[in-house]
Amino acid sequence: MTELIGELSARSTDFSTRWSKHNVRRHSRGRKVVHHPVVGRMDLAYDDFALPGDPHVSITTYTADPGTPSADGLTLLATWADTQKQPQTANAEVRSDRPRHP
Repeated sequence: MTELIGELSARSTDFSTRWSKHNVRRHSRGRKVVHHPVVGRMDLAYDDFALPGDPHVSITTYTADPGTPSADGLTLLATWADTQKQPQTANAEVRSDRPRHP
């Protein structure tokens, strides 16, 4: 990690200046742009909720403004994820070495 920071500091005065300030704080809410390989660019709001029992563990939620392409992308991903949980359909042929009985 030290080598990487040294390399970045040597290559970028902007990085070096920012790193030397150590202006680090936890962001509990804001906006992020996510580039998903299937649905593309999504502009999402996020809220990070620290769990009371352990300050190092949190739950982060991502939401999109209604009616936006980002909302459509999240809906598409949610629909796809739901289909991954579904059991095989009744029409799927069951294969077995045992003979079938009518």
